[in-house]
Amino acid sequence: MSVRPDQSPRPRRCPEPLRVTHPHAAGIDIHAAIHWVAVPPGDAPPAPDHAPHLLAHVRSFGTCTADLIALADWLTRCGVTTVAMESTGIYWIPLFELLEARGFEVFLVDPRQSRHAPGRPKTDVRDCQWLQRLHSYGLLTASFRPAEQIVVLRSYLRQRQMLLRYAGQHIQHMQKALEEMNVKLPEVVSNITGVTGLAIIRAILAGQRDPLELAKLRNDKCRRTQAQIARALYGNWRAEHLFALQQALALYEFYHRQLRACDVQLQAHFKTLPDQSRGQARPRRQRRPCPNVNDPAFDVGQALYQMAGVDLTVLEGINASTALVLLSEIGPDVSRFPTVKQFTSWLGLSPQHQESAGKIRRRRVRRGFNRAGRALRLAVQGCCHAKHVLGAFYRRVKARAGAPKAIVATARKLAERVYRLLKYGTAYVCQEIDVYEAKYRERLVKGLTRKAAELGYRLEPVSPVGT
Repeated sequence: MSVRPDQSPRPRRCPEPLRVTHPHAAGIDIHAAIHWVAVPPGDAPPAPDHAPHLLAHVRSFGTCTADLIALADWLTRCGVTTVAMESTGIYWIPLFELLEARGFEVFLVDPRQSRHAPGRPKTDVRDCQWLQRLHSYGLLTASFRPAEQIVVLRSYLRQRQMLLRYAGQHIQHMQKALEEMNVKLPEVVSNITGVTGLAIIRAILAGQRDPLELAKLRNDKCRRTQAQIARALYGNWRAEHLFALQQALALYEFYHRQLRACDVQLQAHFKTLPDQSRGQARPRRQRRPCPNVNDPAFDVGQALYQMAGVDLTVLEGINASTALVLLSEIGPDVSRFPTVKQFTSWLGLSPQHQESAGKIRRRRVRRGFNRAGRALRLAVQGCCHAKHVLGAFYRRVKARAGAPKAIVATARKLAERVYRLLKYGTAYVCQEIDVYEAKYRERLVKGLTRKAAELGYRLEPVSPVGT
């Protein structure tokens, strides 16, 4: 290497060795029937019943409650203060809750953080040691898990969503049975589980076969006439299809009864949460949303306002159901996310750039199922023709990059507003669409003026016709 006279060779910096940030850390490899645990070497007390082929600081425990208690006791004797475990299915939940109740600092780790280790043999014994080593160096990041009361709320809501999915399957079973009988009820009513549809189905199962009498059950708000409905209700009335229709209706009604029971538990749990609204009532909306048969049987908006202290439904595209999903998955406290970029990245709404040689080779959002991110995507899908700022932004991105990217970009913008509203708690002021369009036109004109000047041209406004 040649060195100029006026320069001296720069001394090479030796890479700093990894420092142990968690000296009393343990790693647990989670399985359905057995858990493998590794503690720092030298911290494990001698045990006479320890397997001779295992290292002294590695032990295996079963997954029954007594085994989990023995695992926690052994960690206490070893002086462990923090534990790292992988989020394997749902098998980690009992152990996580037990260790957290015993006072350990538990890190729930995404398996992708410890998976990439070329040349390392893949065994359960080595996996727990690898987790312990990475955690002791501070190389593992804990996954987001809300507060305990929010976890309970999330469990109730996920149970409710599962019941809704099951009820929706039996709506399809009713449609199938009606189609096999050639009863065209789904073609003349918008929803067979509405007032008109359920009244006709119950009358059919009660033995009524006359289409004219069945059509008299039509609700006054139904768009189709009584004659149109009667014409669609001629069928073959086969016994096996009627039996399938009866069971599908019974199961649909059963799941809706379970939904009402789940709503009772939800409402009771909301009363246990601290009131962040300082006793104030929720601000009234200018436009009241239309009620939905799948909505909870209590005032969700008021309960969420008392829980968070802010009203998320003031944001464009967010109703009470979407706000319920967001607050049950995130909670009202977003302090775990220092910046809004980290928040949108956790939601799966930030593209991951893969750059090489100065070029972006790939730019896609992170794969994974995030319920809060999915709720935001669903919320912005109705912004295509909406007369607000997010609708204008969605249409502008859609014209340039297509609908899928427009949905993600608009959902990210909506997530940023959710973050700021929850973090700062200030009243949200909706920007008028005319102001947004005027600012966008001003930015567009400035860009065109700059490009014209670079090419040696000058832009001049055209006077309106007739002036």
